[in-house]
Amino acid sequence: MPDSDLLWQLEHVSFARNRRPVLDAVSLKIRPGKWCGILGPNGSGKTTLLDLLCGLLEPNSGALAYRGQPLRQWSRRQLARRVALVPQDFALRFAFSVREAVEMGRHPHLGRLASMPAQDYALVDAVMAEMGIAELAERPVTQLSGGEKQRVAVARALVQEPEALLLDEATSNLDIHHSLAILNLLRRRVDGQGLTVVAALHDLNLAGLFCDELLFLKNGRLVCHGETAAVLRPEIIQEVYGVQAQVRQDAFTGCLQVSCKL
Repeated sequence: MPDSDLLWQLEHVSFARNRRPVLDAVSLKIRPGKWCGILGPNGSGKTTLLDLLCGLLEPNSGALAYRGQPLRQWSRRQLARRVALVPQDFALRFAFSVREAVEMGRHPHLGRLASMPAQDYALVDAVMAEMGIAELAERPVTQLSGGEKQRVAVARALVQEPEALLLDEATSNLDIHHSLAILNLLRRRVDGQGLTVVAALHDLNLAGLFCDELLFLKNGRLVCHGETAAVLRPEIIQEVYGVQAQVRQDAFTGCLQVSCKL
């Protein structure tokens, strides 16, 4: 039975695209208030899993519930008030200003044709300042660098005030300073506000630094899911990626860090 204390509950969820299996009988539970990292090689199903979690895709088979209710029973607006997705490549076709793009995150909370109240404008200002994009407010998003666009995408997601934030390689276009700044900001929201983060990642060391738990995918199948310290292990890394690995406690960060070789 679906559990309302869980955010997501998946039971034998499968998805195929053009008859090619992408996810195969995935069963897992994601609890609120944690940072869950999704790891695996290219083509392992990470993005597809995120798209299923936010309702952009529907499983071909299996059961997928959010807060104890089948995900398909949530309306798009209801789900958008609770779950925000930051895609890998954020793109807008028209030359909206940065401020306008960030304000779009408030749309799920507004009535049809309603204007934003003063507190929403204040929220937008605060998040833009927190993300370091306030000085870009009037610039068209079409004139931004890839890294700047990703910071706008994260800001737009945060002004949705979701209980869960999904990230699809959201820091891949960012330099190390801005990557760490955003991930630290989200870590504070997880610890201080109970935000749930589910993030597809390629960097095992960022996963070891920020994630409470990890799930590994390979060829669309779930290899393992558990607390970071329990599953970030050399034998699992070798099984999933086909490389030799050494995992150690880093004296500088205090977190698990990984070195790999063929």
